[in-house]
Amino acid sequence: MRKQTLSMQTLINNNKKEILFNEKELARIEKRIDEKHVKQLENSR
Repeated sequence: MRKQTLSMQTLINNNKKEILFNEKELARIEKRIDEKHVKQLENSR
């Protein structure tokens, strides 16, 4: 029983790490999109 609880905790921790990583990736991608839009706006003036 203890081993099963431990592995569940490990899975939860891994998921938390993955979510944090995904949030960082999303922020990075959003920043790149914003930069692209800013350039397009500057070019269209």
